[in-house]
Amino acid sequence: MTRIFTAILFLFFFGVRAVFAQQDAGVWVQVEAQPSLREAQERAQAYANVLPDVNGFRLNSGWYAIVIGPYLQNDAEQVLRVYRAEGQIPADSYIAFSNSLEQQFWPVGVNILDRGVVTPPVEPAAEQPVTGLTPQVSDESRAQALQSERLLTAQERKDLQTALQAAGFYNSTIDGAFGPGTRRSMGDWQRFNGFEATGVLTTAQRQALMDAYNAPLISVGMARHTDPQAGINMDMPLSVVEFERYEAPFAHFNGTSSLDAKALLISQDGGKDTLRALYEVMQSLEIIPLEGPRQLRADSFMIEGRGNDIVSYTQAQLKDGAIKGFTLVWPDGDEARRARVLAAMKASFTTTDAVLDAGAGANTDQRVDLVSGLQVRKPRLSRSGFFADSSGTVLTVSEAADTCARVTLDDEQELQVAWTDADLGVSVLRPKNNLAPISIAEFNSDTPRIQSEVAVSGFSYEGALGAPTLTYGQVADIRGLNGEEGVKRLALAALPGDAGGPVFDDSGQVVGMLLPTPSDGRTLPASVSLAASAARLNEILDKAGVSGQSGQATAQVTPNELNRRATGMTVLVHCWD
Repeated sequence: MTRIFTAILFLFFFGVRAVFAQQDAGVWVQVEAQPSLREAQERAQAYANVLPDVNGFRLNSGWYAIVIGPYLQNDAEQVLRVYRAEGQIPADSYIAFSNSLEQQFWPVGVNILDRGVVTPPVEPAAEQPVTGLTPQVSDESRAQALQSERLLTAQERKDLQTALQAAGFYNSTIDGAFGPGTRRSMGDWQRFNGFEATGVLTTAQRQALMDAYNAPLISVGMARHTDPQAGINMDMPLSVVEFERYEAPFAHFNGTSSLDAKALLISQDGGKDTLRALYEVMQSLEIIPLEGPRQLRADSFMIEGRGNDIVSYTQAQLKDGAIKGFTLVWPDGDEARRARVLAAMKASFTTTDAVLDAGAGANTDQRVDLVSGLQVRKPRLSRSGFFADSSGTVLTVSEAADTCARVTLDDEQELQVAWTDADLGVSVLRPKNNLAPISIAEFNSDTPRIQSEVAVSGFSYEGALGAPTLTYGQVADIRGLNGEEGVKRLALAALPGDAGGPVFDDSGQVVGMLLPTPSDGRTLPASVSLAASAARLNEILDKAGVSGQSGQATAQVTPNELNRRATGMTVLVHCWD
């Protein structure tokens, strides 16, 4: 009784949510697809007897889909999980989107998506539950079904077991041997779908089972694509992606629907070094999130990335001086269908001797943040920092490491926060692996004289120039704007990217660190900057268990020497989402 009551509440809640979601009608749970309108209406009626929000639409493939919804995406995923767990819908049901649906056939006369209705209408069948349907007349006798079954190849027999497993009726080995377990699962499938449970599938039933299993592929228009220029042939979801352009080494396929899938074909000449370089470049792209398994071998690589609401998969192989592969980018939350599409792409991938011309797409608009037309992943924020000890400990501003999923030096070395002074806005970062800095800060804790010359080393343009720049100015006050100790005011025009950079005196010693512009609503003149004092920085390092190096009194250094020290010490800190 409790389970029934819970189910009623669940159906009521999502039924209400579905009504509101119709304004955005886009996300559905597809439970079945039938080749004929009459069969589809019978099944839609059966589902509608026990579930709310049942609708039916013609697909662009000509089949008829039975769906539940529409919902907001998160709600659709929850409905899918609960109905599967309760056994209300088949185990291979999946998320579908409105772009794949055409005219509506159920409920009769309803037109939610304003795309017309299927005509001529067929009278709905008498009400019947999803299970326990009146057995349908088989197209073959059991003896005839056994005879036609003997003509199946070993792979076709395994495919049937795989389809039964995906539908939730078979949980044993995929071996192509139709033993008692397979026969029992066939009978269960027949019973569920209203056929006489003989344990032997007829020719038509085998076709219906495989069509239902392949419905996810049908829904995205899986079809053979041949690319003579790239030298690649494979099955692709051509209803949701289409070829847009070549830009070596890629053939770009952009999304054509709200599913927003993307694909690349990879084709280029090269050897092992080229393969390794491609492996590194691919991981710098936005379409390949940071999280996920990846593997580089001598002649191939694989990268899977998950994050930012997408899942991407890339594979490439080096053979006979050519690198061939592909990338599939799919929205997160549609895993069952993505897995089927990816498996079909991998199984069908073949190559020819042709290789994409290295000059393909050379006339396309170029940008430094693009690689062959693909957006390079960018950090949320980049700030300067500097080495404080010989193992690579970095001092920087807290905003460079605050609420970051990952913090790195120059896109590579990962850093972890060792200590943060929230009041001053300064953080100490330790590298995951010890580094060997070219130079480290030599701190001069003596109070500098007002109007003495200073220089800030920083990545003013957040890495665009590839090296730090020196910005010169003077000490305007040895205290902060409100007279606070440990902060000094500089007469120096800095940019946001300079924050975290070391402040040098004329002897090349570090007398402070540039702080970011206050974010409390005040706007300072362009020539006013604030810096933490060397004494405060040493106190923060002590709390992090790091000993700062004291400088020795020296004469004024040359500009070249100051630039050498600054370049060897100053680092670019990236904060990544």
